[in-house]
Amino acid sequence: MIASMRRFGRWVSLVSKREFSNSSGFEKNAEQSPKSLNLYSAINQALHIALETDPRAYVFGEDVSFGGVFRCTTGLADRFGKNRVFNTPLCEQGIVGFGIGLAALGNRAIAEIQFADYIYPAFDQIVNEAAKFRYRSGNQFNCGGLTIRAPYGAVGHGGHYHSQSPEAFFCHVPGIKVVIPRSPQQAKGLLLSCIRDPNPVVFFEPKWLYRLAVEDVPEDDYMLPLSEAEVLRGGTDITLVGWGAQLSIMEQACLDAEKDGISCELIDLRTLIPWDKDTIETSVKKTGRLLISHEAPVTGGFGAEISASIVERCFSRLEAPITRICGLDTPFPLVFEPFYMPTKNKILDAIKSTVGY
Repeated sequence: MIASMRRFGRWVSLVSKREFSNSSGFEKNAEQSPKSLNLYSAINQALHIALETDPRAYVFGEDVSFGGVFRCTTGLADRFGKNRVFNTPLCEQGIVGFGIGLAALGNRAIAEIQFADYIYPAFDQIVNEAAKFRYRSGNQFNCGGLTIRAPYGAVGHGGHYHSQSPEAFFCHVPGIKVVIPRSPQQAKGLLLSCIRDPNPVVFFEPKWLYRLAVEDVPEDDYMLPLSEAEVLRGGTDITLVGWGAQLSIMEQACLDAEKDGISCELIDLRTLIPWDKDTIETSVKKTGRLLISHEAPVTGGFGAEISASIVERCFSRLEAPITRICGLDTPFPLVFEPFYMPTKNKILDAIKSTVGY
């Protein structure tokens, strides 16, 4: 699996050149020659650009002043000073609460939660304060300059406190956006878009890919559109939808299915809220089938929302029940992680059974 992750970065650089790619903003703004970067380096580069281009931008969180656990903030404090890049106490509620106040005063507050598993103490601040700040004031005030970064998902040995995928909790909340990149190139462009978006955003980073996904990333400043899914692979028999690190696993399943004569269309949702229903609907009306895959537990996962929405929009065009291949309804295991994960073989079996329905 690790070898496939390393290949994933190269695969992304290839598919981004296809005609069906929606990365028009990237193609238009990226003028300098690209440089080979892994995902955490691309995040670091985006943060450098955000701080350099906006004197109102601040980066803060646990251990960020000396690079953070995953080194995403390396060099920021040295370059921009400790007044703009600084450590906080180990208090996620305080980190986000401070970020809300900072953003409400017109600043760009870029908060880091060390692991997405630890975002829950800040849940009240995100859901009841950040998401409602603009609405409750009748648009007199807002904290739209707030971006919350958090590494999410499996890492191979994280167990139940360092492997969770909590994106669905926040997708239930009007007033915030939820974004998850799949690769270094995407991570840089999407993060810059999130930081500059006039709404609070939760930006989940697939930590499995921090060092494993490597591809060419332009060194200049560019942004990728939010709420626009991207078709990575065209197909006619079944539509596959995912996000983050799961895209590489789904791509492997698509390649194996192709050997059996099954044509799969693969779509990266990229933004979960507000999500791009039109792109998914167009694809499903063409293929007649839909498979959704994510690491989070299947019950109440965001795949359920996608499934319900597509049934409403495409019921008469569906030729098989919608399939979800996701994490199990258990706490994230340590030793049994391989059994919990939505693997290539699970997805491939589901592709075959859905197409043969």
